[in-house]
Amino acid sequence: MALPRVLALVLAGGAGGRLELLTEQRAKPAVPFAGVYRLIDFPLSNCQHSYIGDVWVSVQYNPTSLSQHLANGQPWDLDHMDGGLLTLPPYQGSERGGWVSGTADSLWRYAPLVRQFDPDALVVVSSDAVYKLDYREVADEHLESGAEVTMVTTEVAEDDAPRYGIVEVGDGGRVTDYAYKPEQPRTTTATNEVFVFSPGPTLDRLDALSAEVGDEGLADLGSHLLPAQTRDGLARAHPLRGYWRDVGTVPAYWQAHQEFRSAEPPLDLDDPRWPVHTRGGLHSAARVLRGAEVEDSLVSGGTRVAGQVSGSVLSPGVVVEAGATVVDSVLLPGVRVRAGATVTRAVLDDGVEVGERAAVGGDGEITLVGRRATVEAGAQVKAGARLPDPDED
Repeated sequence: MALPRVLALVLAGGAGGRLELLTEQRAKPAVPFAGVYRLIDFPLSNCQHSYIGDVWVSVQYNPTSLSQHLANGQPWDLDHMDGGLLTLPPYQGSERGGWVSGTADSLWRYAPLVRQFDPDALVVVSSDAVYKLDYREVADEHLESGAEVTMVTTEVAEDDAPRYGIVEVGDGGRVTDYAYKPEQPRTTTATNEVFVFSPGPTLDRLDALSAEVGDEGLADLGSHLLPAQTRDGLARAHPLRGYWRDVGTVPAYWQAHQEFRSAEPPLDLDDPRWPVHTRGGLHSAARVLRGAEVEDSLVSGGTRVAGQVSGSVLSPGVVVEAGATVVDSVLLPGVRVRAGATVTRAVLDDGVEVGERAAVGGDGEITLVGRRATVEAGAQVKAGARLPDPDED
């Protein structure tokens, strides 16, 4: 018996404004994570291990950074002669062309393509979270349930719940109530931006909603579509029991790195049964020089460490000179910390240079330095500061 035909749509076109300087010149899904990975590697690797061979990626903001990483999809076994990886940019030429203004709006614009592909199930995922999940297992359960949508859910902290779509779940996993980013959430069970839809009924409903809301627009999936499916009793929940982290804000991004540089990270990214794949392998081995001290840290290939590093993540090409100290920080590719400088509780973007005896960050709020910025010798960048890219207007 043939497997159900499953299409995955990765929504990778959001502006990512909550990541501030990190997304000014790159797409949010292209933001580096845990040294050698990019955020989009997680949903793409999930697709690969779920035996989903048709993956469409919707792009919009700063698409070049993402397109360079995706290329032909080879690391995720998506470089097929027929099917595989398809990148969907904004377009003109039909009534559905134009700039995408939300996740539901994106799905509506690509509806004719989805109908033409004619999948049995449509998996729609975001690309700003870190997790592992078998999408096909969720799709199989969805097809057996008769629901119009299956929402993958996770438990979140009470003070964080207003950032998400919040659900109440009844008997048999049926979603009995859905609220999109409510001010006063009634539960802490959140949708984690993984949905499995029955394509025909869902796209028909989107067409009807589009006509109904008019100029207001369809906006996000949680604005009109998911509430309507829930009201009609056609939504069910699939709880994700394992690790899941939304890293769409600077504090969350920093905190996730702290979790992954520990002795027992929440996910084994090299698990032979479910490795996370990426486009890489372009760097030599890391070099830890005589006199260096490195503890409780992730050190990527191509780095050179002669100073002291603790509780930090060093991406490829990072240099920490003798006498420099890096503590509880995330250094993205090509960062150089000169002799005598200190970096504490900070995220430094690509190519940042911290001059000799300079000090970046400290206790308190996370400090963020934009790509290619230079912190002059002896300068001090206080904790919580935002130092932008020098090329930005």
